[in-house]
Amino acid sequence: MRQLLLCFAIGGMALMSGCGFQLRGQAALPAALATPYLETSDRYTPLYAALEARLRAAGARLSADPATASAVIHLSRDETGRELLSVSARNTPGEFEVYYTVEYSVSAGGSELLARQRVTLTRDFGYDETAVLAKEHEEQSLRVALADELAGLVLRRLAAL
Repeated sequence: MRQLLLCFAIGGMALMSGCGFQLRGQAALPAALATPYLETSDRYTPLYAALEARLRAAGARLSADPATASAVIHLSRDETGRELLSVSARNTPGEFEVYYTVEYSVSAGGSELLARQRVTLTRDFGYDETAVLAKEHEEQSLRVALADELAGLVLRRLAAL
C-alpha cells in the first residue's frame, strides 16, 4: 500500500513538472526600483511595514534619502477603518466591515513613472458583544492581512513598470 502511494506521488510530481508548473516566487523589480525611497507621512503603519518587507524580499535596497534613491514611491494615503454593516434586533452591532485604502505614485528623476493609483480592500466580520477583546484582536488581524495583501498588489504593479 505504501509503495502504491509513493508511485502516485511520484507520478503526480512528474505530471506537474511536465506541464510547466512552477511556484510563482517573488516579483522581479525593474532597474529603476533598485534603490527606492518610501515616502509617507507615517512609517509605523501595517502597510508601510509590509511594503518595506516585500521590497526587500524582491531584492530592493531601500534608500534612506530621496536624493540618492533611484525612484521615490509616494504613499499619499494610507488609511484604515471600519464601518457598521448590520444591526441585530436588540440594536447591537452584528457585523462590521474593515477597509484599507492606499494611494501611491512613483517618480524618478523628476518624471512620473506611475500616476497616482488608489486601491481599497475590504473584509467583513461578525461582532459579538460578549467577546469584545477577541473581536478587537480579529479586527486588528484583518487590518494586518489587508495591509499585506495591498503590499502584494502594489509590488506587482511596480514590477510591471
